[in-house]
Amino acid sequence: MADVNLTAYNVKTKEKNVPIQDAVITKTAKGAYMVQGHDGKGNKLTTLCNEEKALAAINAGLAKKGW
Repeated sequence: MADVNLTAYNVKTKEKNVPIQDAVITKTAKGAYMVQGHDGKGNKLTTLCNEEKALAAINAGLAKKGW
């Protein structure tokens, strides 16, 4: 999975597949992985992803590990 892409839905502008910048991945209490960041225009973005995608994004340098 070399082409990891972290995207989210922007609730404010109602856009889909907005790339997440300065992403930080954290683990939730139930064991899911939550990606938090912004879109570069001041809007915060949050989405959930699976363990494989989260670890691949951290290894690729697209996100920071938050746990």
